Amino acid sequence: MAESNVDFAATVPPPATGGPAGPVTIVLALVLAAFSLYTAFYGVFPDMIQRPAHLGLVLALVFVGAMRAPSGPGRGPGRWIAALLLVASVVAMGYHVLFHDEIAARFGEMTRAEFVLGIVTLVVLLEATRRTIGLAIVILALLFLLYAYFGDLLPGLAGHRGYSIERIVAQLYLGGSGVFGTPLGVSATFVILIVLFGAVLEHTGASGTLMDIATGMTGRMRGGPAKAAVVGSSLMGMISGTAVANVLTTGTISIPLMRRNGYDARTAGAVEAVASTGGQLMPPVMGAAAFLMADITEIDYLDIAAAAVVPALVYYAVLFAVVHFEALKRDISVLDRNDLPSVGGALLQGGHLLLSMVVFVWLLIGGYSVMYASFWAIVAAFGLGFVRRATWLTPRRIVAAAVAGADAILPVATACATAGIIIGVITLTGLGLKFSSLVVTLSGGSLFVALLLTMAASLVLGMGLPTAAAYILVATLVAPALVELGVNLLAAHLFVFYAAMLSSITPPVALAAYAAAGIAQANPVGIAVQACRFGAAAFVVPYFFAYNPAMLGVGASAPAVIIAGVTAVVGGLALAAALQGWLLRRLGWFERVGYVVVAGLLISSTWQTDLTGIVLLASLLWMQRGAAQAPLRSPGAS
Repeated sequence: MAESNVDFAATVPPPATGGPAGPVTIVLALVLAAFSLYTAFYGVFPDMIQRPAHLGLVLALVFVGAMRAPSGPGRGPGRWIAALLLVASVVAMGYHVLFHDEIAARFGEMTRAEFVLGIVTLVVLLEATRRTIGLAIVILALLFLLYAYFGDLLPGLAGHRGYSIERIVAQLYLGGSGVFGTPLGVSATFVILIVLFGAVLEHTGASGTLMDIATGMTGRMRGGPAKAAVVGSSLMGMISGTAVANVLTTGTISIPLMRRNGYDARTAGAVEAVASTGGQLMPPVMGAAAFLMADITEIDYLDIAAAAVVPALVYYAVLFAVVHFEALKRDISVLDRNDLPSVGGALLQGGHLLLSMVVFVWLLIGGYSVMYASFWAIVAAFGLGFVRRATWLTPRRIVAAAVAGADAILPVATACATAGIIIGVITLTGLGLKFSSLVVTLSGGSLFVALLLTMAASLVLGMGLPTAAAYILVATLVAPALVELGVNLLAAHLFVFYAAMLSSITPPVALAAYAAAGIAQANPVGIAVQACRFGAAAFVVPYFFAYNPAMLGVGASAPAVIIAGVTAVVGGLALAAALQGWLLRRLGWFERVGYVVVAGLLISSTWQTDLTGIVLLASLLWMQRGAAQAPLRSPGAS
């Protein structure tokens, strides 16, 4: 058996804020982990303690990292400014924690000191968000703030009655729908525990086990390393739940392996970016947006995870086919068996680490909360790590896991808090109802047009944003319009979630593509464009369950779910073949058009269109009856 591809030696990773983790960062990370684990086991504090405490620790981590990072042009504020922002954030968050009873007793009436602290909170939050995510969501939040103040100058439906600065600050700093609203609440409870669980699994070596299993399963296939990226990223999605984390974990193994197998840098990065993006849809953990969805829709998280199973399988089945067609076009060779890890060996060495995920799912099915299930899953992962000496969670690895967990939660928490600014403005001005009405009006009552507008809004608003932030924005603004047009509530929100997820690979600002570019040493925009080509068929998948919620198991029998899933897979494969120009052999333009029509027919939920699509597909396949004798590569194939 080949040796594992992953080095289990744990080192303290550098935080996202830049520079190696210093002692203060390590202490703050350990405090954040301990606070989160304590509240998971003993119960959360009141919202106005739990959420400010969580955000306060996150802001402190950001600005402590900023103080350690090199200063200079383009690198953010100097150390003394970072220190001032650190003090300001601690004071602003600490005030909420210490005086939450007095604040609640005044029912939103704001003192002068609170007005100042509210302004301070907005400034430090936006600066922290800029440092962890970038300018995209900061600019968006500023535009919404300007709309809240100057919106009374706008004509017609776009305007509102106008609000003073004091009223806006009170809404965002004291109100439950502002900075400390639902998105931050989800980050402070569910997401932080899932992130810590993933960090513990990562530092026991579970990610290496998953990648060895994926590589061992697919390595002897044509285009095996690319298929390993698909399988490995889908499995890693069950641990990390974020596109960038998936890329940085599996991509360090899969991208160099693809390069050695004959793929160019852009293609290797694109395959990994698309594969890692879909991990956010993969149960049982999924991404942070799934927990936000559970809170917003009041649908049990386990029901959401169950509904996501078929769409996730369809996504990866289609991507697997795209990778296969690409390998045939490029005549990619198979890997030598001696270069591949053994699946059995990987399971023997690290399979015990995956049992903690069984604990997580078992507790969820048993009716326990996500926080409680996460707590015991972390405990199980810690204990299982001691089964083998190589996977022990030594004190150094525990510190490394805490710092990695803190580093991973920074962009999520700051994005959620900043999204709270936007949601607070939407709630204050009634913009959500206006936007939903606008979508319904622009669509002319056509569901297909409304779905197109929703996906476009998700891709545009999601540029440069984590999926969770993009989902919050579009779910607040547009999802009600889809429900109004007759889409099932769960299907509408999963559609938005899916579209927000795909913004990770959509140029010009695609976070997953940028992460892959750093590993592949290729142009990030080029990777994003190529990723969209590989993932183009996946963009169609949410339309299947929007039109046919049976695919999600909504009000459908098991046979109906299976039929809906199979037709979605077949439709997705047909579209993938059309886009790649290859199935059993190179396709002519007439055949490519035919496969596009097949995909369109299978989107519909009626048996008539499904039957027509299957008949047309059979006809197209019959036309390729001589494909078995055709060469795998035609002259001029690229």
